Amino acid sequence: MPRRSVLFTPGDRPEMLRKAPDAGADVVVFDLEDAVAPGRKAEAREAVRAVLSDPEFDPDCEVCVRVNPTGVAADDDLRGVAVADAAATLDSVMLPKTASADEVTTLARLLDEHDCDVPVLALVETAAGVLNAADVAAVDATDALVFGAEDLSADVGATRTREGTEVLYAREHVVLAASAAGVDAIDTVYTDIEDADGLREETTFAVELGYDGKMAIHPAQVDPINEAFTPSAERVEWAERVLEAKAEADAEDRGVFRVDGEMIDAPLVAQAERILEYARAADER
Repeated sequence: MPRRSVLFTPGDRPEMLRKAPDAGADVVVFDLEDAVAPGRKAEAREAVRAVLSDPEFDPDCEVCVRVNPTGVAADDDLRGVAVADAAATLDSVMLPKTASADEVTTLARLLDEHDCDVPVLALVETAAGVLNAADVAAVDATDALVFGAEDLSADVGATRTREGTEVLYAREHVVLAASAAGVDAIDTVYTDIEDADGLREETTFAVELGYDGKMAIHPAQVDPINEAFTPSAERVEWAERVLEAKAEADAEDRGVFRVDGEMIDAPLVAQAERILEYARAADER
């Protein structure tokens, strides 16, 4: 399934947890970390456990739980949520503030100890995490790198700006690391939930950078994000023409060929294949 939109929901709000899949996001994240006050962690674990174990909770999207950073807190989260009993509903676990490959490996070991076989979405949001992104992405358990600009800015002492130049290098570094490892790259949140135009602009830029999806902090952000990451009809038609022309070129043993006056070679063929893959995945949603 695609991961165009990744919607966060506070773990201590059971009514919101049950409604989260209705927003149309490809992934819903039940958050046990930043969205939950320290004194409500146990309550949040119980609420998430109750929803995940409810036979009537049958979402048509990926369901992920963001645990607290690796260690005792993460183990408490897995135990409190009873992840083994939630195997039919839980699809992945998100690890916040991932700073090294060892942290993903540790979480994977904890998941195994709890008889839970799901992949890890590694949230890279510190200077160490960005610098180690390639190693994090290369861990077998890692299925996506998720870029967190807000925490990264705080970690390095940068001032967040609308243009985002202060995090651009890190943003590009994360998508490169994800691509090299063959895992998904999920872009940072857009914090102004009232600014729909700004969200569309930033999401379009994330698509241009090569990201596969973007995090959302409000249901109203889901549709614009999904739209941006779904190839347009024109792009799909172009991709289909490219692959049809490639088949003809292969039959004639030609390495390059033209489509709409444009010379096409292997990188553009790969781009066309990616466009059609995304279009098919979006149609299945």
